[in-house]
Amino acid sequence: MRPALLTPKPLKPGARIGITCPAGAVNPDGMNYMYEQIREWGFEPVPGKTVGTNYFKFSGTDSERLNDLQAMLDDSSLDAILFGRGGYGVVRIIDQLDFTQFKKRPKWLVGYSDITCIHTHLQQVLQIKSIHAHMYGGYQPDSRDETSTQSIYHLLQGGEMLYQTATHPMNQNGRAEGILMGGNLALLSDIAGSVSDPETRGCILVIEDVGEYLYNIDRMMWQLKRAGKLDYLNGLIVGSFTDTQDNEIPFGMNEYEIVKEKVKDLPFPVCFGFPVGHQKENWALKMGAFCQLEVSDDGVVLKEMNLA
Repeated sequence: MRPALLTPKPLKPGARIGITCPAGAVNPDGMNYMYEQIREWGFEPVPGKTVGTNYFKFSGTDSERLNDLQAMLDDSSLDAILFGRGGYGVVRIIDQLDFTQFKKRPKWLVGYSDITCIHTHLQQVLQIKSIHAHMYGGYQPDSRDETSTQSIYHLLQGGEMLYQTATHPMNQNGRAEGILMGGNLALLSDIAGSVSDPETRGCILVIEDVGEYLYNIDRMMWQLKRAGKLDYLNGLIVGSFTDTQDNEIPFGMNEYEIVKEKVKDLPFPVCFGFPVGHQKENWALKMGAFCQLEVSDDGVVLKEMNLA
């Protein structure tokens, strides 16, 4: 068993939350819903310099995005950092970030999608937990899910995960324990072989994705399998694969069938359709936490385990 990862301190009323965009740009008008929710929680939103700015497909140049995030990592007056948007761009700056001050005083980092690169880097290199959860798009009236939003608040306050969801016909039953890791499938494939590449042996891996071609999902799953990332898992949580595309000549399998093919003969529990990913139901997950995953005919339970 690996040593327990470091847990950032719970937020108290009046906590200051930095908001930065290390990848894609956000519409500044749409940020008001996020600010309002943060204030309702009793916290103070502190927007960074990359909120509402843009540079081609990014929120700013590499140096602008790097400097904004670096300033927030180093700012001892901030108690957490919420990322505005994913997209693409974190991999361009991750190796230039200096986590020296952050490691002395860790704070919760919250986001998903392209932010997967930060989550895996924190767990693999720094042994610090973080929160996989929706960003500014999840606070909009047309995409907001109450459970998903309030699960962020629950974890920021120091709460533990306890989730129950329905069974799925493709599930593989069983019970397992391990550290929760993973996130966006494309990012897990992209960072393979880098310092941010997570060691998945003995872990419960989470995967989800958006806007991918079926053949590319298959290619990425084969990449994980051939790299040994699947063989020694303790469990697998499969979230949503939204807006999936196919070629003119059909691939022949859907998203879940593609995943199932790679793990059907492996001896660990697998659950499909867990509420995580690019959709309204995107429950907050404490990445790096030690959890128990139980998959049965009665449903799925993901429970954080207290190792103290």
